[in-house]
Amino acid sequence: EKGVSDLAQHYFLKAGITAFRRLRKTDQNRVARATGATIVNRPDEIQESDIGTGCGLFEVRKIGDEYFAFLEKCTDAKACTVMLRGGTKDVLNEIERNLQDAMQVVRNVHFDPRMLPGGGATELAVSTAITRSLDTVEGISKWPYAAIATALEVIPRTLAQNCGANVIRLLTELRTKHSQGVEGSAWGVDGTTGVAADMNKLGIWEPYCVKTQTLKTAIESACLILRIDDVVSGTRKKQA
Repeated sequence: EKGVSDLAQHYFLKAGITAFRRLRKTDQNRVARATGATIVNRPDEIQESDIGTGCGLFEVRKIGDEYFAFLEKCTDAKACTVMLRGGTKDVLNEIERNLQDAMQVVRNVHFDPRMLPGGGATELAVSTAITRSLDTVEGISKWPYAAIATALEVIPRTLAQNCGANVIRLLTELRTKHSQGVEGSAWGVDGTTGVAADMNKLGIWEPYCVKTQTLKTAIESACLILRIDDVVSGTRKKQA
């Protein structure tokens, strides 16, 4: 395995230089981005411009039973590390998943800043719009439209059930609000109090790209299941 020889460690120690014996490639890239350094493959290829001088403080600290290297006070850093601590491994994994979800939300909003009201308000608004346009659809095509409108109400219904509200009464109130047009299109379920509330006032928003992708995936999945059912039904053996 590649590493740092004992002789090299001796001279590094005399010169007051810290050398990492083995470092993962991902960690190498992050250290280079944080300090402004350039990664080289051979020591004789190092130039003065490759040396990273952006780190203001380097320390090795012990947390629990492990030693960690900290590169702090970096100037113009292009990378950073978020350190998570938890009582158990399961708690730590849950915290990591929550942080990952939050970072993905920030990423989505950065690339597409359009937002939609949360609390099931968007689903109810789309469901109401589809229900209004049912009369303009002719033939049997209107039934898939009606099924989509009914399916979209699952989101606010589930939110109402989770917060212990009266589901039928709350959904009826929300349908009444949304039937008023644009003025009531932002009304949804307040998950804390279990009542209908204006999402604009509560400040509950969801990324537009997530909502659109959810609708596309749901409709495509339903079409795929129906298509598979057609294939299976066409291969059944005829009973005598």
